[in-house]
Amino acid sequence: MCLLLPLLKQAYMQTENEVHRQELVDNLRMSLDLILNENLQLSQKIDLETLVPFINYIKQSQRIFILSAGRSGFAMRSFAMRLMHLGLTVYFVGETTTPAIQKGDLLIAASGSGTTAGIVRSAEKATSIGASLVALTTNTASPLAKLANHVVYIPAAEKEDHGGDKSKQYAGSLFEQFLLLLMDAVFQSLWKMDGTPAEELWKRHANLE
Repeated sequence: MCLLLPLLKQAYMQTENEVHRQELVDNLRMSLDLILNENLQLSQKIDLETLVPFINYIKQSQRIFILSAGRSGFAMRSFAMRLMHLGLTVYFVGETTTPAIQKGDLLIAASGSGTTAGIVRSAEKATSIGASLVALTTNTASPLAKLANHVVYIPAAEKEDHGGDKSKQYAGSLFEQFLLLLMDAVFQSLWKMDGTPAEELWKRHANLE
């Protein structure tokens, strides 16, 4: 009996671990389904007509400056990279090699709340010297939106919207995720209009990695 108890205990622990493992796998599936479904629902809600002027601003501008912070900033850095692959002159605000913005340039600013102090200050500076401003935000009444020449409204939850009405995810996750997807859609459309073969775009990919 003394020899049997450790074996029974080991078998019980293995069974318990398998149960916890399955619970985790099930939870991961539910989380992934939630994220995908929320992004799909948001794609049906957004007014794609508002992207037409946005794309026109990009096509008509000699230089493009992109501004965003936090997780939204990572999404917009990805967009900046794709615009570079198209051969456009693009800078991400805050990088050491980013020059001064000038009249006639385009500033694309993404902020869920539209109230981030540093982004609003930079937007004020850009518009004061004659640069165009496109704002990507969840808040059309925000200081950033009021400064913009054009607003792309993304009807996702703001960071401090904890009610769960627009998203069951934490903070501004849905906005940040959808920002990446939406900017990839913009890139795809710009690429299709441009008509440059993928092989030509590939030549602009980083080769010092």
